[in-house]
Amino acid sequence: MNADPVVMACFPASLPRAESDALADRLQADIQARGWGFWAVESIGEHPFVGFVGLSVPEGLPCCPCIEIGWRLAQAHWGMGYATEAARAALRFGFEALGLHEIVAFTAAGNRRSRAVMERIGMQRDWGADFEHPKVPVGHALRRHVVYRVGAGAKGVR
Repeated sequence: MNADPVVMACFPASLPRAESDALADRLQADIQARGWGFWAVESIGEHPFVGFVGLSVPEGLPCCPCIEIGWRLAQAHWGMGYATEAARAALRFGFEALGLHEIVAFTAAGNRRSRAVMERIGMQRDWGADFEHPKVPVGHALRRHVVYRVGAGAKGVR
């Protein structure tokens, strides 16, 4: 999934196997340390691994401190509702189990698919919070990021 150039089109680069494995190890370590994080999403069928969806604590970004919701799905599972369904479950967990008051999401400005999921799960664009991602090179087409937010009482979250 992380090596697929279509899946990774809104990231500066796809990940070689070693980096993808290291990412999986970090995500698992986050869950072990906090009890939550980005969880694997699976389906019943020939190719059960769908991707990951969940919550994280990003660092070093203008929208921090915050709790972020995010997702990455294998291309074969796009358009099936998995991201929306799992993201709604992650929001419920964040608000109900963790007692969060707000959850944010951010993505490259041109990432229409992720932005559509953000809107479907009740998030609102925070026009004043857009930022230039410090880990994306200056001048890169993906440097500009948009920010969405949702509060615990938002309609459609639960």
